[in-house]
Amino acid sequence: MSRTAHDVIRVLGARQNNLKDVSIELPKRRLTVFTGVSGSGKSSLVFGTVAAESQRLINETYSAFVQGFLPSLARPEVDLLEGLTAAIVLDQQRMGGDIRSTVGTATDANARLRVLFSRLGDPHVGPPNAFAFNVPAVRASGAVTVERAGGRTVRRSFSRAGGMCSRCEGRGAVSELDLTRLYDDAKSLEQGALMIPGYQPGGWNHRLYAASGFVDPAKPIRAYTAAEQRDFLHHEPVRMKIAGINMTYEGLLPRLRRSLLSKDRDAMQPHIRDFVDGAVTFTTCPDCDGTRLNEEARSSKIAGIDIAEACALQVSDLAAWVGELDDPSVAPLLAALGHTLDALVGIGLGYLSLDRPSGTLSGGEAQRVKMIRALGSSLTDVTYVFDEPTTGLHPHDVRRMNDLLLQLRDKGNTVLVVEHEPETIAIADHVVDLGPGAGSAGGSVCFQGSVEGLRTSGTLTGRHLDDRAALKGTVRAPTGRFEIRGATTHNLRGVDVDIPLGVLVVVTGVAGSGKSSLVHGSLPADAGFVSVDRGAIRGSRRSSPATYTGLLEPVRKAFAKANGVKPALFSANSDGACPTCNGVGVVYTDLATMAGVATTCEDCEGKRFQGPVLKYRLAGRDIAEVLAMSVTEAAGFFARGEARTPAACAILGRLVDVGLGYLSLGQPLTTLSGGERQRLKLATRMGDRGGAYVLDEPTAGLHLADVEQLLALLDRLVDGGTSVVVVEHHLAVMAHADWIIDLGPGAGHDGGRVVFEGTPAELVADRSTLTGQHLAASVGG
Repeated sequence: MSRTAHDVIRVLGARQNNLKDVSIELPKRRLTVFTGVSGSGKSSLVFGTVAAESQRLINETYSAFVQGFLPSLARPEVDLLEGLTAAIVLDQQRMGGDIRSTVGTATDANARLRVLFSRLGDPHVGPPNAFAFNVPAVRASGAVTVERAGGRTVRRSFSRAGGMCSRCEGRGAVSELDLTRLYDDAKSLEQGALMIPGYQPGGWNHRLYAASGFVDPAKPIRAYTAAEQRDFLHHEPVRMKIAGINMTYEGLLPRLRRSLLSKDRDAMQPHIRDFVDGAVTFTTCPDCDGTRLNEEARSSKIAGIDIAEACALQVSDLAAWVGELDDPSVAPLLAALGHTLDALVGIGLGYLSLDRPSGTLSGGEAQRVKMIRALGSSLTDVTYVFDEPTTGLHPHDVRRMNDLLLQLRDKGNTVLVVEHEPETIAIADHVVDLGPGAGSAGGSVCFQGSVEGLRTSGTLTGRHLDDRAALKGTVRAPTGRFEIRGATTHNLRGVDVDIPLGVLVVVTGVAGSGKSSLVHGSLPADAGFVSVDRGAIRGSRRSSPATYTGLLEPVRKAFAKANGVKPALFSANSDGACPTCNGVGVVYTDLATMAGVATTCEDCEGKRFQGPVLKYRLAGRDIAEVLAMSVTEAAGFFARGEARTPAACAILGRLVDVGLGYLSLGQPLTTLSGGERQRLKLATRMGDRGGAYVLDEPTAGLHLADVEQLLALLDRLVDGGTSVVVVEHHLAVMAHADWIIDLGPGAGHDGGRVVFEGTPAELVADRSTLTGQHLAASVGG
């Protein structure tokens, strides 16, 4: 091969998801930005093809034993991939749902801090584990038989120092369960007494108790004897045969604490979170005061600060404290810890604290936390893959992120970035624009070359690349005001602010300034606000837009009514499922250490339903054909004739409004892009009754052209009498607002104050805040 062949990554015939035989050469050791509308195939090419194959090939270099512990990755749908280097993926997947995972544990800063306190802490309380809230203290003693020629029994004792608070088990909070929310004691188990999600009659969780033999399933729970109450609620785990299957029986309360309360609330599915919010009361642990650490760990201090206080400091303050420590015996440790903390500050996360649960980080914050390891690495000629790294960043912080991307490139690495932000596209060495549309209308390379070439290419991205925000000629007058007084959530400093109603309000400010704390933390649940946050929507390959939005319910009923059968037949997750593939449409073959093979089910031919079910029709279409329709096609189908279903039309109309008309109703959620998932959640929540919507960065994952459609949707909502409050960094959304509330002036303890209230035109004229300066530059004011 020639030398130039080693300087590119060659992709031939990529067909992953919606890609249409894409062939392309990506220059190595350059910054390449991939653009295009949401759903055009950017992630399929970058993450699903290039990065996925690189990681699969690396995994194959390990022994079969090691591969058994690694995820099995299938080869992407592509004819040829050449010139790949090791890929490090820095995506926006939320970090761990474990409640014990924090920023400190995710970045290893906590581990280094524990070593520091074990060496310099006064008094000395033990090794690093003595400061770990994930490690319990263990003490044991007893008789030990020593196997020697004259075997004898000796007394031995064993102890292990651990920092975990014994009362809250390192969670920082204790929980109390409301029994009236768990079950109706007037009913028996057979009558469906349990009110816990997933514990309905017929399921395994219900059968565990009803068929255990410890209680009478036909007796009302209030009639249980004391022994039955104890066995039902508090029994220790025991292995036994229940309904012919070996299972572990455990009292209801310890089982719920282990299965539900050990997880981070923000990582739960919405219906589980709603149940936990109603049934569980969380209070700060009285023994450790929320620090997660026992008294012994908190007794050891360095320069008057214990490890819990150090972890609670804002990272920028902790970095300054570590910089003041000077002890030659731990100089390498101080240097490594200082480098990690400085990197967090440099990446714009200096406002976080090490004890912040990682599950509460936004997607953008999580991605930047993952960058910490990459920035300090000495590896070169690596491919770094980023998924919209500017998400959640104020325009003021975008330049800092761009500098970090260029820094990785200048170390001799290949940097691939999926991005919509014009400022990041502008620094690219090479641009690949996919489209021309989304879904089936996308998957082709519309342009590749320089940024200047993109501007004159005539593609959708090229035409919108130099768009400037434009102030509205007139703003709406508010119909009322919602008062917030003395808000102190997180870093807010007793904020008093009035949120105008009946208009489009944008809350802005640098990342960490307190925007989400003000909007989500200060609006009471009974205020009538419908909140659409940035939390990722969850769903398996069985989940689809039809199931997630609730569309399948009226569709199933319409089919059932037209054919005189029960609705469950028209669900691939219920009675209508193909028995061969269990309603998945494909049959998976596990090949142990090798990637599993998925083949289309021969019985249902991938349609997921039993043959007899497909004989039932509605207006000439069977259920599989309806689920294969696009949203737009389905909206027309259910609007008239025999298939007319108003409930389905209402849901489909909202999907069209948010720009998802091209999606197939039965398309698995796992194949949707980040921007598509965000808009799917927005469409779903638009069906909730409420006089006001709170949207958290709705432009995340949206192409420049899609932002115009979003603004039109927001206008329709407001003009229809709905108040809309948007937490946003996008300058076009700010310029389109009727009222702006700007928080700052900085992040963390440097923020938490309202620095401006007024119209966009007044903010541009004022220019006293960072937001005002960037908005003025964008509108040319």
